[in-house]
Amino acid sequence: MQNNQDIRNTNISIRNLNVSIDQNHILKDINLDIPDNKITCIIGPSGCGKSTLLKSINRLIDDIEKVKITGEILLEGENIYDKKTDLTQIRKKMGLLSQRPTPLPMSIFDNVAYGCRIHGIRKRSVLKKIVEDNLRNADLWEEVKDRLNHPASKLSVGQQQRLCLARGLAVEPRFILGDESTSALDPISSRNIENLFVKLKNKYGIVLVTHTLRQALRIADYVIFIYLGEIIEVGSADEVFKNPQHELTKQYLSGAFS
Repeated sequence: MQNNQDIRNTNISIRNLNVSIDQNHILKDINLDIPDNKITCIIGPSGCGKSTLLKSINRLIDDIEKVKITGEILLEGENIYDKKTDLTQIRKKMGLLSQRPTPLPMSIFDNVAYGCRIHGIRKRSVLKKIVEDNLRNADLWEEVKDRLNHPASKLSVGQQQRLCLARGLAVEPRFILGDESTSALDPISSRNIENLFVKLKNKYGIVLVTHTLRQALRIADYVIFIYLGEIIEVGSADEVFKNPQHELTKQYLSGAFS
């Protein structure tokens, strides 16, 4: 069941998406429009298909063995599952922040510049500006500006996650995807990342999988509730949290299951 809502500003539309892994039907007839310039939180109990949905949006799901996908995901009008689609360009539009930070085994500077170099930017002065701008966007510049040539592995876990965010932003994505991207962080670092998402939604569409209802309550503009691979309820955060329409949503929000 889905609460169909008119979303006028969307560049991600999902139509009749089904995902099976080794004949296990994970996502079932997903139909969604994800709003631009909002924080969309995907919530639901463990194993309900939240991460599978997120990985489908940037085609990381392709890397899973025995996966079968039908339906469409339209990114700015282009079906990302069309055989003619340039997968590199699709992923360039999707900055991904994983559950645990994954800095590359290189310097802080080279981490942020890495994707830009892959896409053909070589001029040092241009790279320096990109690195500084995006470390500032990730609220990390002041902390690392005097040690840009130091290994990224020397940063704290919270700093590493902000570095990974800066690295994703450096290639100028259209969207930021987060897969439980604060679950490995301490409360202060987690709140720092949340604050960054709130700031960055003015420029990006942000889609987050979260297992923490308190986090969704703090930062979500739009909510998708999934249960056993099906969309149960969709709507603004106010609508879903304050006036849920489906009994399963009410039970989940009350803590009856998790």
